[in-house]
Formats: sequence, structure tokens, C-alpha cells
Amino acid sequence: MSIETQASVLPPQRKPKWLRVKLPTGKKYTELRGLVDKYDLHTICTSGSCPNMGECWGEGTATFMILGNICTRSCGFCGVKTGRPETVDWEEPEKVARSIKIMDIKHAVITSVDRDDLKDMGSIIWAETVKAIRRMNPETTLETLIPDFQGVTRNIDRIVAVSPEVVSHNMETVRRLTREVRIQAKYDRSLEVLRYLKQEGINRTKSGIMLGLGELEQEVIQTLHDLREADVDVVTIGQYLQPTKKHLPVKRFVTPDEFNHYEQIGKELGFRHVESGALVRSSYKAHKHIA
Repeated sequence: MSIETQASVLPPQRKPKWLRVKLPTGKKYTELRGLVDKYDLHTICTSGSCPNMGECWGEGTATFMILGNICTRSCGFCGVKTGRPETVDWEEPEKVARSIKIMDIKHAVITSVDRDDLKDMGSIIWAETVKAIRRMNPETTLETLIPDFQGVTRNIDRIVAVSPEVVSHNMETVRRLTREVRIQAKYDRSLEVLRYLKQEGINRTKSGIMLGLGELEQEVIQTLHDLREADVDVVTIGQYLQPTKKHLPVKRFVTPDEFNHYEQIGKELGFRHVESGALVRSSYKAHKHIA
């Protein structure tokens, strides 16, 4: 019997014990929480209620989302609002850099909504944000979790030019489910973005996938093979959790043994680093991915 068929299929309302998380605690977390509230700072850690917030903040890592909070795409898994985005805030790069300085962040992850409404798809703000962070926080290392920019290389080149320590772009799911999970995205286009980043000199590239959407074991393994063929260095594998009833349902909860199984496969394939577990998210232990 395969590891796929061994797993129990659980109804959505019953989360297994391995998905229970403790409330964040610790001196560093308390200090950062106070700064976020005092200065009204925006992090995806707080707005997304990340289960790993306490652990990441305790290690001096935080994630910031730029280009607003309304996305032009309507992915079936994502809790970010879809619609007509607001006007670009050209002061945002300085605001993000200032937030990182106030919070004394050692490693920052920057992500964004998709901005297909913009001619440059937001890539100029992306580059300016990295420059502002470098200028105001020269000791802070960076990971940029970028959209696909519709595969337009002149937009991707703007990310390459500012040389973040890690550039990440998530596959999110396996090939068969891409059209359902990431409606406006393309599996092969995402692979090409990752491959292009590496070819253009990015030292460390990264991607992530979610499990529990109906994928089969062999499809997960094939996705890992595809990522290695695109010369991706780091991969994260986590459990999909349904943001609201309007989003795609969880087909099943993947067991810790399965996550360990995929982690071992990833290591055997030659990834420099593999994070695999139910509570793993794209930026989980992100500071370790530059080591």
C-alpha cells in the first residue's frame, strides 16, 4: 500500500493534532508585537495570522507585503482580496524599509499581490523596495517572494539587478491542479521564471508547494523533479488550509510521515535545503535558506 492510500481522509472541520499551534510567546516576540502595534506597521505575519509568527519573530525574521492588499488574480487557495487594486504608493519602499529598521529585522521576506494591471506589473516598486531596504538596513538580508510577472523578462531583470540573497517564486501545486488552484498562472511559466532567475545569476532560488488539494504522491514527486531540473535550490512543502468557505476545500490532511517522506526525497534529489511539514509556509525558517 502506498503512503498516499495509508493516510486517513478527514472532514474539513476536524483538524488533526499535528496542526495545533501554541500561542506565540517570548521576549523578542513581545517586543516586536508592541512595535507593530505602536507604529501601525504592516506585516503579512500578522495580517495572515501565520502559525509560525512567534518562532520567526523570535529569530529576527518577518515578512512584508507590498503593492497593496488587493490582487488582480483570483487563485482558489488564497485569502487575499481580488479586484481593482489601489493606486501605487511610491512612498511604500521607504515605509517598508523604515518598518524593518524599527523592528530591527535581521532577515526580511518581501512578497506582493499580483499587479497585472500595471505596465511593469509592479516590478519597479519591487526594485525600489529592495534598494530602500539596503540603504536603510545594510546588515539585513533579503528574500523576495515574487509573482511570475507574466514571464516578462524585462520585469524579472529588475529583480535580478538588485540581487536579493534569495529569490523565491512558488509553484503552489502540481501540474494537473494548477488551472484549478492558480487560475491565471501556468505551471511551465513558473518553472521558466525560476530557471531564468538562476541563469541570470541569482545565487539561491526557492519555491514552495501546498499539499492536501487532491494531488497524488507521484505528482508531488514529479513537481520536485521539475524544480530540481529548473536548478531550484530550496523548496518548502506545507499543508493547505482553507481560508474561507468560498475557497477550495481541503481534500485531506497530510500526515507528518508523508511530509518526512517528501523531505527525504527532496534531499536525495539534491536541494540545498528542504522544509517539509504541516505548518511550513513559504517564509518558514527563511533566514536559514541563505546559509
